[in-house]
Amino acid sequence: MPIYRAPLDDFRFLMNELLEVEKQRDLPQFENMTPDLIEDILTNAGKFAEEVLHPINQSGDEEGAHFENGVVRTPAGFKEAYKAYAAGGWGGLPAPEKYGGANLPMMMTMAVAEMMSSANQSFSMYPGLTGAAAGALLATGQQWMKDNIATKMLSGEWAGTMCLTEPGCGTDLRLMKTRAVEQADGTYKLTGTKIFISGGDQDLTDNIIHMVIAKIPDEKGQIQNDLSTVNFFMVPKFLVSEDGKMGARNGVSTGGIEKKMGIKAQATCVLNFDDATAWRLGPKPTPPKPGEKRSASAGMAGMFGMMNAARLGVGVQGISIGEVAYQNGVDYALTRRVGHALTGPKEPDQPADLEIVHPDVRRMLLHCRAFVEGARAMALWTTLNMAIADSERPEKVTAGFLSDLMTPVIKAFFTDMGFEAANLAMQCYGGHGYIRDNGVEQFVRDGRINQTYEGANGVQAMDLVGRKLGRKGGAAPVALFGLIGGWITDNEKDDKLASVVKPVKRGLDTLQQATMWLAQHGMQNPNDAGAGAYDYLRMMGIVVTGWMWARMAKLSQEKLAAGATNKNFYEQKLVSARYWMERMMPECPMLLERIQMGSEALMAYVPETA
Repeated sequence: MPIYRAPLDDFRFLMNELLEVEKQRDLPQFENMTPDLIEDILTNAGKFAEEVLHPINQSGDEEGAHFENGVVRTPAGFKEAYKAYAAGGWGGLPAPEKYGGANLPMMMTMAVAEMMSSANQSFSMYPGLTGAAAGALLATGQQWMKDNIATKMLSGEWAGTMCLTEPGCGTDLRLMKTRAVEQADGTYKLTGTKIFISGGDQDLTDNIIHMVIAKIPDEKGQIQNDLSTVNFFMVPKFLVSEDGKMGARNGVSTGGIEKKMGIKAQATCVLNFDDATAWRLGPKPTPPKPGEKRSASAGMAGMFGMMNAARLGVGVQGISIGEVAYQNGVDYALTRRVGHALTGPKEPDQPADLEIVHPDVRRMLLHCRAFVEGARAMALWTTLNMAIADSERPEKVTAGFLSDLMTPVIKAFFTDMGFEAANLAMQCYGGHGYIRDNGVEQFVRDGRINQTYEGANGVQAMDLVGRKLGRKGGAAPVALFGLIGGWITDNEKDDKLASVVKPVKRGLDTLQQATMWLAQHGMQNPNDAGAGAYDYLRMMGIVVTGWMWARMAKLSQEKLAAGATNKNFYEQKLVSARYWMERMMPECPMLLERIQMGSEALMAYVPETA
């Protein structure tokens, strides 16, 4: 059976030492973030992940979710685990206290989410999406919805979903067919089909609150191919009165669950809405004046907020799958014997040395570790920027630019690298990794979806290049380059840091060249921007993660010089930093060269038809 140990020491290092959470107490939701509270939450979340969620991960994958006679059942053990999750209050960590939450910052909730996703990605998606839906309801819903629906979602009594995708509509929302027609009482009748709905139905909660996007027909009853007609709705599985009492079944039914490559214990549903009663979220848009273009629904801001939170959450799933796969790869390499070390037998009295002696096995494992720990630092740093953006600090605007810029990078780069890590960890097993009994192949199957849902990674790259770079006159990349460049200036005269400062400086220079090339050529030929977007996103991910490693290397050197008792922890940080500088940062010039090739070859490609 696979193993999982919560990486508590790394979280302690990042929160208490690198990001110095104790000094952030002026930020929203950080008031109570004492070292004791951090320790209590991390320890208990880690224990829950290890002892409750991890043991039902492999069995849940083998059994899968069930769909019989229109009813969905989760695998054995999931109901009990969900009750324990709700009883522990884990779903309410980020929510305001007045709605039953703990009012803790996203930094803390992301850490908890990572551990639980590592232990059991299929399970963690049920409460994870509920939290995103509850957050959207708190942002856009009427007061009775916040008081009597969101509170039940946060407590775990009810669940929530995001209903966006349709059979003929994924990324391009203009193609949406689901419609919502206003009724005399102010509610709407919503009709359409949504697919790929994670947790769309289950037997864990009494009610499910669906957050649905749909189009409102024009005065002639026609659906327009226009984003301005898209609105955001709350559609409960069972109707809910304003006092929070559950009533009759709504016009929502499950058409089936998908048979998938991975996350098999997660019920991914087809949902049919047939004149379902729906409540539009957000203030009612003002009708356009004659000749004036209709503006987007104000409630859509809540939907985009929900999607951005989900994209960060999926990026963290990339870290999660990389972490658990890495741990199992190491465990196998420390027990499997094969061949002898290239420099001669390490254990002459044994028939073969442990697999870990071989450089290529170490390459695979160190690649996983350097990604996971560097990405974890970058993710928590981004959540800190999100908190600063909501504060009164003078750097709040810059922090907002940075967190906005990092969102597509975290989603795409982390999930690409997490899948790489899962593949490499499986490779450490040789043929045994391909066998289901060992469990590591599940990580490959589960991790693959992370690159696709919540906006495919190619779409994230286009968002980065097409929207994020040029917004506000390029303020976000300018802020990022200035921050990294300032750190380089402050540290480049320190000879002890030369091995990390120089590669980061070269990487930053290359990233700036790529940015300028895209700015110049993308305007002249948008296909050039599209052709280079994916490589550009990877380059930015490598450079920012490299900067994180440079910062961690500096801190580790300082801790070792001060006589740290956990010497091995900081020494291994330096090893991982060195790997990133020597093996990952050199990718940047290659990526730049590919970007500068433009789009000519790609656009000359003519696919053959069957």
